[in-house]
Amino acid sequence: MSFFLALDFLIAEHELVIDRPAGSTHPRYPSFIYPLDYGCLRGTASADGGGIDVWRGTAVGAGIVAVMVIVDLGKRDSEIKILLDCTEDEIELVNQTHNGKYMKGILVRRPHDEA
Repeated sequence: MSFFLALDFLIAEHELVIDRPAGSTHPRYPSFIYPLDYGCLRGTASADGGGIDVWRGTAVGAGIVAVMVIVDLGKRDSEIKILLDCTEDEIELVNQTHNGKYMKGILVRRPHDEA
């Protein structure tokens, strides 16, 4: 099973909880506005102790299109963020969001032969 097929399994088996809808503000950094729906997969675990994070775009049915591998110097941790149902513009928006002063990310796109 490939990496992205394993992620497909997690998406299929765990509820996506959107706790920060597009347009909402970050609870600790009110100047940050979420550009897309953001949440996590209930029943999974990530480095920050919460569930695996997911950005959900507007391309309904596209599935998992990429992941961001993040290093957060402020929190001093690293984790992945799944990009689900994202358009090309939304992928770029997430990429920019995770490449600021204290956070750096690498975008890993799903290979076309696994779509």
